[in-house]
Amino acid sequence: MPASPADRIRTIVEAIRPLDREAMRLARERQGRLTKPPGSLGRLEALAEHIAGITGQSRPRLERRLVVVAAGDHGVAARGVSAYPSEVTGQMVANFLAGGAAINVLAAHAGARVRVVDAGVASDTEAHPDLVRLRLGAGTEDITAGPAMPRALAEQAVAEGIALLDAERAASGVDIVACGEMGIGNTTAAAAVVAALTGRPAHAVTGRGTGIDDERYELKVRAVRESLEMNRPDPADGIGVLAAVGGFEIGVLAGLYLGAAAARVPAVVDGFISGSAALIAAAIAPEVRDYLLASHRSVEAGHTTTLDHLGLEPLFDLGMRLGEGSGAALGITLCVAACRLLDEMATFEDAGVSTSPEVVSPEA
Repeated sequence: MPASPADRIRTIVEAIRPLDREAMRLARERQGRLTKPPGSLGRLEALAEHIAGITGQSRPRLERRLVVVAAGDHGVAARGVSAYPSEVTGQMVANFLAGGAAINVLAAHAGARVRVVDAGVASDTEAHPDLVRLRLGAGTEDITAGPAMPRALAEQAVAEGIALLDAERAASGVDIVACGEMGIGNTTAAAAVVAALTGRPAHAVTGRGTGIDDERYELKVRAVRESLEMNRPDPADGIGVLAAVGGFEIGVLAGLYLGAAAARVPAVVDGFISGSAALIAAAIAPEVRDYLLASHRSVEAGHTTTLDHLGLEPLFDLGMRLGEGSGAALGITLCVAACRLLDEMATFEDAGVSTSPEVVSPEA
């Protein structure tokens, strides 16, 4: 009998191991012998060492790069919390598959392939080689009136994310994965998830999303507050929070994070929604935090709260709030650069350069 989604999640959680400290030590030792003043590459040095600990390789190479964009609709969108109608989700999925979105451009720049996931889009999506059609539902239920989905579907969403990463690793290999999303109404669901898991009030973690006006923003804050009052999610129960106020795409991304941690694959977190999925994953398995790399700080309210709760420091802050994995794709480029510097730079011994401060100074 095939393992149930709950069993699959439990197995993956048990497979997550601590960072490889020996690989990190060897990476740090090599950093000290490269032809540069110690610490002169700043956070790129620490980033490469962290990736060494994730992968268990003292000189990691991130050749096989993947961006996953999970899409899903949200019943709460009917409450008028977004500036765009729900049909935009399906239309943007088509745009991703046609190669016309920002994430396609940035993924190409990062040398990454894009896999689009129909986790639960309300409109039908057509078959495509780059599309995984999970279709866990035609969008979630309205979280202000009850739970987003049954617990069994929440478990399935997470298990599908785990299975997706396994399938991608088996088919093409994955050295690093960036996690993005698409879904009208998903910043409302994400705000509810973040509030539930961090204990922050609704207004403190709810932002403007698609650029809504003041009136619509008040509706959105009220929707988040009502969803928490209606469902009373338990912050100690990650699956329960996902079922109560989350989304299908949020669940799939949470599963991707768990699968990546078990497989020692660095997972680059995008913005607010993918950050809320990381909170779900960390509620299920706190050890997953060590395998997450925060790409950027979104301007969306609540993202800083999310990063702080996860203990993550973003790599950059460019005022972005698009989603789609756009920030995470840029994050991949920095991860690749950090690892290439560690692996490809000559050491003082290789280059015949003296390590004397009089010969190699910070100004040299």
